[in-house]
Amino acid sequence: MFDYNFHWRPVMKSLPDLLEAGLVTLQVAALSMIIGIVIGLALALIRMHMRGPVKWLASAWVELARNTPALFQLFFFGFGLGAVGIHMSPYVIVLSALSFNCAGYLAENFRGGFQAIPDTQLRAARSLGMTVWQSYTRVIIPQVFRIVYHPLTNQIVWAVLMSSLGMLVGFRELSGETQALASRTYRIFEYFAVTAVIYYVIVKIILGASRLLAARLFRY
Repeated sequence: MFDYNFHWRPVMKSLPDLLEAGLVTLQVAALSMIIGIVIGLALALIRMHMRGPVKWLASAWVELARNTPALFQLFFFGFGLGAVGIHMSPYVIVLSALSFNCAGYLAENFRGGFQAIPDTQLRAARSLGMTVWQSYTRVIIPQVFRIVYHPLTNQIVWAVLMSSLGMLVGFRELSGETQALASRTYRIFEYFAVTAVIYYVIVKIILGASRLLAARLFRY
């Protein structure tokens, strides 16, 4: 017979701590996306235009990021590197793992975006006297970001949700803080129910902001 007694008062008292942990989750997800975008662009361009060991390294990064579990990647940065004497804080471990994974997925998104841009645009920019750097930064890359805008939104949502794995390496983001508070008060269901709502709100805010930004950026 179901005889569980709900007690929400401890959860409500801890709500400021949960919201603060939610901000930590947003912070690490946003930073991992920024790092992932920069590295992902570099990986995409390397795979498209370079040869030899550098291209092999970039391809290996993408293959490992896309074809191994995120939990495996987290444990590699947390325990694998620790086994060889490279010790990092839980925050840096989670940031490194998420950035590694985001870069691998975004590299393929960017590569598809670059391939969708006709080669004639690059040649036209070069014929107008632009350098290669100017051609890419002023003509090609802005169009690529428009093409991959929605996959970028999906990726940041993924980063927010997957940051919850950080609790396994002692990171006190939203899930880690929830686990700590729930184990202290034994109100498991109540804490994780509220945390699920917080995650839902965070994701909806990201999606809403994404739609507003898209309407402003792409209104033409």
